[in-house]
Amino acid sequence: MFRRIDSLSLMAVFSLMPLAACATTGLAQSRAPAPELAGAAAPTFADLADLALAGRTVAVVQVDDQTTFPPERSAGVAPGSVRLYVESVTQRLLAGPNAIGSTLNFVVDRPRNTEGDPPRLKRQSFIVFGDGVAARPGEPQRPGEFQLASSKGMLPFGPIIEGRVRDVLTQVAARDALPAIAGVRDVISVPGNLAGEAETQLTLATTGRTPISLSVVRRPSMAPTWGVSTGEIVSQNARPPQPNTIAWYRLACFLPRELPDSAFLQSDRESRDRARQDYAFVLRELGPCERHL
Repeated sequence: MFRRIDSLSLMAVFSLMPLAACATTGLAQSRAPAPELAGAAAPTFADLADLALAGRTVAVVQVDDQTTFPPERSAGVAPGSVRLYVESVTQRLLAGPNAIGSTLNFVVDRPRNTEGDPPRLKRQSFIVFGDGVAARPGEPQRPGEFQLASSKGMLPFGPIIEGRVRDVLTQVAARDALPAIAGVRDVISVPGNLAGEAETQLTLATTGRTPISLSVVRRPSMAPTWGVSTGEIVSQNARPPQPNTIAWYRLACFLPRELPDSAFLQSDRESRDRARQDYAFVLRELGPCERHL
């Protein structure tokens, strides 16, 4: 058993009506849901995790009306897109620190349709990701104003996407969710008593206080195994994270592609080469962090 190594301004803005307790109760239901994104356009787990972590508020809304901004007030809009002021009705709150109003209005850039006209969003439903905006730094949020988490923070609503978003939100909120990865801090690789036997341990730098280690174990005539440990002791029963989980997302999407030279605690070439091989094995096992948005 190994003990952990110690060396240690037209951005998209929501405009809400004044806040009301449980404001989602009894609100209008969708009359014409927007088609869900499909195929290569469908958001991946990483896409949804990016959005869920970028903004604290996630809600389902139905567009009631839209107004197109004139070109002189659309600075920075991508070619082929248009800036819209959208008025919508809040259908339900999926996540957020506060209740939200019954109407939700915001500015958003959207692609033009095939005829080159602004898209027609009226009566369509969307999942929106955002956060509150304060009048000035350090002041309380202005009632009713929110900012989209990103230019992609407005997704066509549907039961499949809603289910995936709820799953991501549940994992993000879990008390044992892995913190954000800031890099690889320490690397050590030691041979065993038998030929072909070795163990590599990588201590990760994170944005939280939870210690995280990756360990790769090699045994003679067996495929290497690896796992993730949290806590001060590296568990001999450590296992890899399941795909499409927050633990997988943290590692697959944010581990560096190469080990930094500053992380090695050993200077001999053999140990460093073995550690690099084991790290490459971990990255292959995690697979690519695929994003569509």
